[in-house]
Amino acid sequence: MTDGKIIAGFSKLSKEEKLKYVIKHLENPEEVKQDLKDFWHRDFKTQQLLDEFSENTISNFVFPLGVAPNFLIDGKGYIVPMVIEESSVIAAASNSAKFWAERGGFHTEIISTSKVGHVHFIWTGDFKTLDALMPEVSKLMYEGTESITANMRARGGGITDIKLLDRSDDLENYYTIHAEFETVDSMGANFINSCLEEFANILRKFILEHDNFRSDEKDCRIIMSILSNYTPDCLVKVWVECDVDEFEFIDSEMTAEEFVWKFKQAVEIAKIDSFRATTHNKGVFNGIDSVALATGNDFRAIEACGHTYASRSGKYSSLTDIEVIDGRFIYSLTIPLALGTVGGLTTLHPLAKRSLEMLGNPKARELMKIAASVGLSNNFGAVKSLVTKGIQKGHMKMHLMNILNQLNANEDEKDKAIEYFAKHKVSFNAVGLYMDSLRRLND
Repeated sequence: MTDGKIIAGFSKLSKEEKLKYVIKHLENPEEVKQDLKDFWHRDFKTQQLLDEFSENTISNFVFPLGVAPNFLIDGKGYIVPMVIEESSVIAAASNSAKFWAERGGFHTEIISTSKVGHVHFIWTGDFKTLDALMPEVSKLMYEGTESITANMRARGGGITDIKLLDRSDDLENYYTIHAEFETVDSMGANFINSCLEEFANILRKFILEHDNFRSDEKDCRIIMSILSNYTPDCLVKVWVECDVDEFEFIDSEMTAEEFVWKFKQAVEIAKIDSFRATTHNKGVFNGIDSVALATGNDFRAIEACGHTYASRSGKYSSLTDIEVIDGRFIYSLTIPLALGTVGGLTTLHPLAKRSLEMLGNPKARELMKIAASVGLSNNFGAVKSLVTKGIQKGHMKMHLMNILNQLNANEDEKDKAIEYFAKHKVSFNAVGLYMDSLRRLND
């Protein structure tokens, strides 16, 4: 809370001054100050680097970096770094990975790695005239961005397509230059945006100076030039498969056929029910986001793209597919993933570099395969729990330590609680009552 007054020049204050300003409105300012400073990195240069990742930084917000072992992907073994605050996610990923490693592991296919950007503009001219001249415009755009694309072309990437789209039926006089890019191992946002902004300048100049346009058509008003985080052609597919009878011991209360039938019904429900699909796909992103964070990638862009892709039919639906053919269970995930392994935080963040090192310093295409495999692994684990013992039993067991920490349990109390709740249902209330009774006995 503040006094509501506008703060002028806040970004120009030193870190200590910003911290002082923030805490002066709090009940225990010195205690808060110490809490925030406790999370400053002990090495000044590292802290300075972290501060420069963002704006107005006053501390570091720490999430745990965990690892999920036993991932077998296209015959290659991985221990996957994951950044997430929910322990059950890594546990589920690890358990599913081990299960599938014993059955051939995860199989993957990169379908495409194309990324997209647009120049959005308003123009009162004739579409057919400009469309007929697009080969000339495109040539100028390729030539005019050669200095920007030189390094990317040297790595095997660059601009792969430029075309004009008529969007005037949706919005009066609205058109776009639709461009496609290959950015190899970088996510490529800055590269794409730099190209698009130059495209806009070239387009405006072309229309203004070309003799084929009337005087009343010369005014090309650029609205914006920006990449799209929707990359439906930057696609990876991952799948697992085994004989149905390999699920014979998945649950003591049902046969393998019953388990597969329930699992398939759960996936079909996620295809037709958007309420269920949202949570179903969240299970996918539990894994993918964790890998994205660990490797310094933009999980927000990844999620936005994935959810749009899940809605491409006009209705939000499951990102996963299932087939049961001739006694064979095949479960797959097809998802757009624009990931990078060079540039940005992947290069700058010390732990992002270490995470990539743990994965064997993969190229972007390999990281796409890894992230998608973890996403399918987490989703499989969630659906398996839902159709067998239920999600809460395993989740709350993993959540027990968080509850005990909230109740300020000491190490002896934690050991006794873990032993007790190995045989009892976990809930916040149940743990609280148990702790009360335990402490009364010790008084």
